[in-house]
Amino acid sequence: MRSLLTAIAAGGAIMASPASAQDEALEFWLNPSVSTDLDEDTGIELETAQRFRSSEDGRVDTYFARLWVKQDLSDEFTLAGAVERRINDGGSDELRLMQQLSGSHGIFRTRLRLEQRFVDDADRMGLRLRPRLGVYVPIDPEGRWSAKADAELFWTLRGNNVGSDEGITGLRTQVGVSYDVNDNLSLGLVYLRQQDFEDDGPDVIGHAPLVSIEFAF
Repeated sequence: MRSLLTAIAAGGAIMASPASAQDEALEFWLNPSVSTDLDEDTGIELETAQRFRSSEDGRVDTYFARLWVKQDLSDEFTLAGAVERRINDGGSDELRLMQQLSGSHGIFRTRLRLEQRFVDDADRMGLRLRPRLGVYVPIDPEGRWSAKADAELFWTLRGNNVGSDEGITGLRTQVGVSYDVNDNLSLGLVYLRQQDFEDDGPDVIGHAPLVSIEFAF
């Protein structure tokens, strides 16, 4: 936990430091998913995303589908693995493998994700670590409404191309609410800010409303 806090604090310091310029744009993200339990400790989830961006500034729309297998280790921790296919409309497509450990500690939420990235036409496999720290707070007596906020670092351990940026290359922050319609359906609306740190140019910053739709059966 201490290492995770230190890493995210470092990312916040980077974001707060003055930059010579910033390249900002508005985006719109959708995140539908469907999941089911295989037994009392194991579940699978099909997660999809559609990220719409303005083509005028060179950003491309992104679509992905990822299949998760999740295993509850205890009341606090869940281990998961996934395979993802990502389509970048007008850019290089990508295959990802992921392993992550999620934690629930009262109102606090932690997540540590390791990604192996296979980008079409890249020199080699990329490796990235993504620590995330957040809070999740019920805001009504029935527990159907909840508020959340989190911050996530993108820590590139090995770039996909020789000479590409490594180290802390991005920071994603989110704040929003979710609503449990019933036992099977949950809806969420958050504001998401994605900042990609660039060594040789202005930071690229995206602002997006993100709508999530989670269905479980």
